[in-house]
Amino acid sequence: MPSNLNPLGSLPFRFRRERILIVGCGDVGLRVARKLPRHVRLMALTSSPERVPALRAQGIAPLQGNLDDGASLRRLAGLATRVVHLAPPPGDEPDWRTDPRTLALLRALRLRSLPQSLVYGSTSGVYGDCGGEWVPETRPLSPHTPRAQRRVHAEAHLRLFGRATGTHVHLLRIPGIYAPDREGGTPRGRLLKGTPVLRAEDDVYTNHIHADDLARACLAALWRGKPQRISNASDDTQMKMGDYFDLAADLYGLPRPPRLARGTAQDELPLMLLSFMSESRRLDNSRLKEELRVQLRYPTVAHGLAAK
Repeated sequence: MPSNLNPLGSLPFRFRRERILIVGCGDVGLRVARKLPRHVRLMALTSSPERVPALRAQGIAPLQGNLDDGASLRRLAGLATRVVHLAPPPGDEPDWRTDPRTLALLRALRLRSLPQSLVYGSTSGVYGDCGGEWVPETRPLSPHTPRAQRRVHAEAHLRLFGRATGTHVHLLRIPGIYAPDREGGTPRGRLLKGTPVLRAEDDVYTNHIHADDLARACLAALWRGKPQRISNASDDTQMKMGDYFDLAADLYGLPRPPRLARGTAQDELPLMLLSFMSESRRLDNSRLKEELRVQLRYPTVAHGLAAK
């Protein structure tokens, strides 16, 4: 019989094997799936019937449901021993301070036996502008954008869920994700367009993580993450945004992007891009390396962009 020391006890093997549910199984979710051992049962929530064959081809059992339709998530109850939640909040929610998708998922998970652990992919944008300072996970939050506000809401409810249920919830605060084999995962497209960057005196520090290292961080947090804990999932790079694009241009043999003063950039660049140029911080990744024991395969963007 199950016990506190061995909750799975002498149950048949099909019930004892780990069952991992990936919610938001895009590029990073698929990388997580590929790094899991074969004996693990893999499941992914999808709202798109067109994705079902592709998921099955990856050895992932597709579960059709929609985070915007809570009733469709009831089938998730009790299925997973561990959950990786990478789905973003909605971009057009009338109340820009909430993430109803995460709330719907947590309501479904509460209906039956709970997962042992849950990892959530948040954003480093929850810190807001830090003036280029080093940012540990204990820094007070100051989200400046609706998408960051929604992540703060999701984080709070996930940690509350963990405290109330005993599920080990671990939050990863993620900066810019890149990888040469990821769609739009390098600066090449922007360099080819000649999109300007800020001049050195106006430039901001930016943070990065290779998609493969992020997948490995998700798995480390899933098994080794301390309950109700937060880790900055960032590499070791200390670089301003313009220098990052200069580095990429040199690697690709392309012209370096033009530099603009901040006042000029506000008239020439899209609002979304300007929002990234208005926040400067350097993420402290000590917990990632010391507590989760993640050894970065690509410790800097120079390593990651040059990799084949």
